[in-house]
Order: sequence, then structure tokens, then C-alpha cells
Amino acid sequence: MMTYPRLLIAGTHSGVGKTTVTLALLSAFRAKGRRVQPFKVGPDFIDPGHHHMASGRDSRNLDGWMLDHETNRTTFLTAARDADLSIVEGMMGLFDGSSPVSERGSAVEQAKQLGLPILLVVDASAMARSAAAMVHGYAMFDPALHINGVLFNRIKSDGHFRLLKDAVENETKVKVVGYVRPDPGLTIPDRHLGLQTAIEGKNGSFYESLGQSISETVDLDLIEQLAQSAPELTSTEESKPLDVSSRKMPPTIKVGVAYDPAFCFYYQDNLEMLEAEGAELVKFSPLHDRELPPVDLLYIGGGYPEVHAAQLEKNVSMRKAIQDFAALGRSIYAECGGLMYLTSTLIDFHGRSYEMVGVIPGEAAMSRTKMVLGYRELTLTCSGMLGAQGIKVRGHEFHYSCLQAKGDLEYGGSLADSQGRDRGSDGITVKNVMALYTHLHFSSNPHLVSALLQTARDCQSR
Repeated sequence: MMTYPRLLIAGTHSGVGKTTVTLALLSAFRAKGRRVQPFKVGPDFIDPGHHHMASGRDSRNLDGWMLDHETNRTTFLTAARDADLSIVEGMMGLFDGSSPVSERGSAVEQAKQLGLPILLVVDASAMARSAAAMVHGYAMFDPALHINGVLFNRIKSDGHFRLLKDAVENETKVKVVGYVRPDPGLTIPDRHLGLQTAIEGKNGSFYESLGQSISETVDLDLIEQLAQSAPELTSTEESKPLDVSSRKMPPTIKVGVAYDPAFCFYYQDNLEMLEAEGAELVKFSPLHDRELPPVDLLYIGGGYPEVHAAQLEKNVSMRKAIQDFAALGRSIYAECGGLMYLTSTLIDFHGRSYEMVGVIPGEAAMSRTKMVLGYRELTLTCSGMLGAQGIKVRGHEFHYSCLQAKGDLEYGGSLADSQGRDRGSDGITVKNVMALYTHLHFSSNPHLVSALLQTARDCQSR
């Protein structure tokens, strides 16, 4: 039985600074020689990319709606087993999830299931004694929950911090671990889908500076003590840590994974599940490479094709190579930004039009007023590259574009949201191409991976 020192970084609400605090702590503990394992609660690709840069380890997603309890537990146990400390970044506010009347899909759900001590981040930049009322409210909202510590963000002076500390510790039993100063130089720029991605900009020195800054105003020893106070975490037969190296099959399929600043939204578990089923992953760049590597299947994930549309259009040889790949009946699986890239035309926020690959007869048009966001369950309405009719797999949508068809489109699945409400169709199919707006988490139905690779193997044999 192992203790797995661990801590949840939770917020009172979105935008409170959870990611900044998480990255700073990951970097600070790494600088102290700790092997620190990052996790992210919820469907997020951008924060885990920054986690990797700060910690040097791949971040994992935990999600109470897309994944069942045992899958989350196995994911945690497998990634954390050789770490000195695990830091889990929450999503939105501590109690926010897929339902307004339950904790399903929330950070607090993971805290309870994994026994995570909670460090609450509070933006107290415009607060005094009211901070105590806020902390008290969060601490008392759920009798089954214990807030272990609080960290104040965007505090400019020691005097302000002392005032806040005295107020909270006088009115509650929650430990105050320190504060973080506002610093524009240690801020990651925002964009319409969240923060700027790690692949686009910040180098290692940025994360090191974050770690150094938080070390000056936060009691890292106290935070580590909070993590070490976590109860022992036992594993059931279903949730034992996986030996990833032993479960890998010899590579029999080469999967080309589009990876560059335009396409970098992938769940780490999705990639590793492909490898475990016999795939060799070969990265390529639709932005920079002139031709495809010799592969059997293309996996084009989400990202920011709208930001890089001019460069994607300019790379005519790559667009032609993917078009030819599809015309030969080879397998392509694409999600969100990948779907947009496979259309005939992409129209950016300014109304400018760019030619894309042209496999899907339609145009993807950006709109700042038409955000689509939410959990999704895809039910296959016909058998195809993701498996047999009736199979269900979970994921999420988050995009500001809409698809305008310029011809007949065939869909391979129907969508429902987290409340079971109809959300239309998804999974455009063209020969052996399937493109979805939904980002699927393969762990929600592992049979999908076998079906996807089998489609590519069938193409090999023809």
C-alpha cells in the first residue's frame, strides 16, 4: 500500500489563477529535486501542455463524466506511482461540473474519490475580511469535504497578505500557505479557447521564473506537508497501476499524428492507448512538412488552424498529400481543428477565406458569438472505423466555428450532452475518413482503439 502524496489545486471560480499557481508549484518542487506528477481535472488540452513544460512529465486528465471512477483511479495510480508528489489542477470552481445540482464531473468529485487534500486559490486582490467569509463558505458548503489550505492570488504587498491571513485564520481552521504577486511578465496570454499553448511560446526559463517567484511568498514545506497528509490510496483489482511497457504490442501500424502549433490537442492517454494496441506514432507538421511520412493512418487532432490558416493554405504540397491519401481510401481520423482542416475552406474571425484540404465538402466559419461548449456522448449510428453500430464513447466539444455544408454529408453518429439531450449528428464520413467536432476520450470506450487500427490494417491488406 502506498501513500501517494498528492494535492488538488482548486479555485473559487474560473480565472482565479489555478493554472498559474499549479505551474509555479510544479516548477518550484521540480527545482527542489522532487519528481512531481501533474494532472488536470476536466476536458483540457492546453493546461496539460504547460504542466509538461513546468514538471518535465506528461500530464494526465481525470474526468468524472467522461471516465468512470476506476478508470480515473487507474490513470492516477499509474502516473503517480514513481512520483514524490502529485499536483492535480482543478477545473472552473471547486464545485462546478457537469450538473448544477450534483458534484458529477467536478474537481470536488475527484478530491473525494482520490482522497486529495485541497488547496483553495482565492483572488483576494480586492478583498479584506470578506476573504474569510468566502473561505468559510467553501469550507462549510459540503460537510463531507475538508479544505486543507488557502493561497491568495494577485496580492501586491506583505501588508495586504497579513490582513487576509489574520482574517481567515481568526474565522476558520483553514491554514494559509502564502500568496502570489501579480506580475505581467509571468502571465500566459489568453486566446478564444483558453491560454496560448505551450508549444507556441514560453521556454523553460518562464516556468523556472514562476517557480522562483512563488518560492519567495509561499511556504512550500507546508504545502508538501498538506500533500503528505493524504490518506493511503488502495487499488482494487480493476484499478491496479498499469505496466504500460508490458502491455504494448509490437508495432504493426504506423499512425501519423499531426503535431505543431496548429494541431496539438491530444489526450496523452489516447496516444498511449494507440501504442499499446500496436501503433507506432510518427509526428508530422501540416504547417512545415512538405509531404506525409510513410504511415497507414492519419490522426489530426484539434488546435488552432484558424490562427495559422494562411500558413496551412500556403503549404499546398501537404494539403495535396492528405487529399491523395484520402482518395486512395486510406484511413484518416480527425477531431475539431482537424475537421476544419479537412474542409474545402476555412473562414477566420475577420471574414478572410483560406483553402484547406478539401476532403469534406464544406467550409468552417469562425464566429465569436457562436461558442459551442459541453460534454458529449457519441453513439455510432452505423458500423465504421470507430466500431460497430450502437457503440457509445464520450468526449467534449469546444469551438467557435460552425460547418456549412457545400454538398451532401454523411454522419456516422448521433450526439447527446451530459443531460442526455439531443445535440444532433457528428462524425462526418467520407470513404475511410471520419471527422468529428467532438474530442473523444478513448478511455471511455477502449474498443474504439482496436476498431480504428483494424480499419488501417484492412487497408494494408488490400
